[in-house]
Amino acid sequence: MAAAHNNWGRWGPDDVLGTLNFIDEAKRVEAARLVRTGQTFSLSQPFNTDGPQKGWRRRINPVHTMTDTGTEAEFGNQGFPHGIGGADDFIAMPLQCSTQWDGLGHIFDRGKAWNGRRAGQVVTSEGDQLTGIQTAAARIVTRGVLLDVGRALGPGAGSDDGELPDGFAITAEHIEATIEKQGPSSEIRRGDIVVLRTGQYARTLRQGWGDYAGGPAPGLSFSMAPWLHRSEIAGIATDTWGFEVRPNEFDTAFQPLHQIAIPNLGLYLGEMWDPEQLAASCAADGQYDFLLTAAPLPITGAVGSPVNPIALK
Repeated sequence: MAAAHNNWGRWGPDDVLGTLNFIDEAKRVEAARLVRTGQTFSLSQPFNTDGPQKGWRRRINPVHTMTDTGTEAEFGNQGFPHGIGGADDFIAMPLQCSTQWDGLGHIFDRGKAWNGRRAGQVVTSEGDQLTGIQTAAARIVTRGVLLDVGRALGPGAGSDDGELPDGFAITAEHIEATIEKQGPSSEIRRGDIVVLRTGQYARTLRQGWGDYAGGPAPGLSFSMAPWLHRSEIAGIATDTWGFEVRPNEFDTAFQPLHQIAIPNLGLYLGEMWDPEQLAASCAADGQYDFLLTAAPLPITGAVGSPVNPIALK
C-alpha cells in the first residue's frame, strides 16, 4: 500500500509541507467566497483537566496553573504602582492531548520520515529539524468540507441518533454515499480539508469519556489509502482520538493508515475535533462547505500542535 500510494519527490527533495502544497492562493480565494452569513464555529474540544487522556505514552490532560490572581491584587503585594493588578497563568500539556494536528514528523514508516528521509535525521532530541509544525503556521486556510458520515450512514448501521458504532470501518464507498446524500456542496476538490463527523464525540458528551482515548471507535478503514491519495486533499480531521477505525482491521496492526498517510502521502491528520455545532448548521441549511482556518501554534520543532479550527459560513 505504501509503494502504491506515495508522494515522495512530488514537490521536490527538499519539501517540508506535503499535501499542504495543494493549498495555493487561488484555493484560498475560492474558500473566502464561501462566507455568506458571517457565522463562525469553533471545531475545538475543551483543553482542561477533565479531558480524555489517561496517561498512555505520557499523554496527560492539560495542567492549568495560576501564577498571579485577584487575591494577590487585593492584597496589593504584586509590586505594581497606583493600585493596578493583574492575573497570569501557564499551562503544561502534551501537544496532542486535545484537538490537534499531527505534523509530518509524527509517524515513520520502517525508519523513514516524510519524503523518504531517515527518521533519525529528521526528528532528534531537539525536535523535528525539517518538518516541524511551525512550517504550517500560515498555510492552513482553505475550503473545508464537512462529511457527516454519522448522520448519513447511522440508520443503516443500526443507529438512529446520527452516530456510528465503535468499530465501524468507513470505506470510500461510505464517503461517496455521504457526498451523494449531502449534495453538491460536499464535492471534494483538490486542496480541501475534510472534516469527518462519526458522532463518537457526541456520544462522549452524553456518556462520559470512557475509552475515547485509544479504545474502540468508528474511523477510516485502511482501504481508504487510495482515496486519500487520489483525492488530493490537503488534510482530513475526525472527531475521534485516532482518526482510523479501532480496533484496527488486521492482526498485530497499530494505526496502519497513519503509517501510509503521514510518512508516505505527507498528509496532515487532525484528531479530536468537535464538529457538532457546525454539523447541526450544515444539516439545517444544506451547505456543507465553508472557509476553514486551522493554524497550528508555531512551536519550533514540534511534531504536532493544539489547534482551535474555525469554520466560517
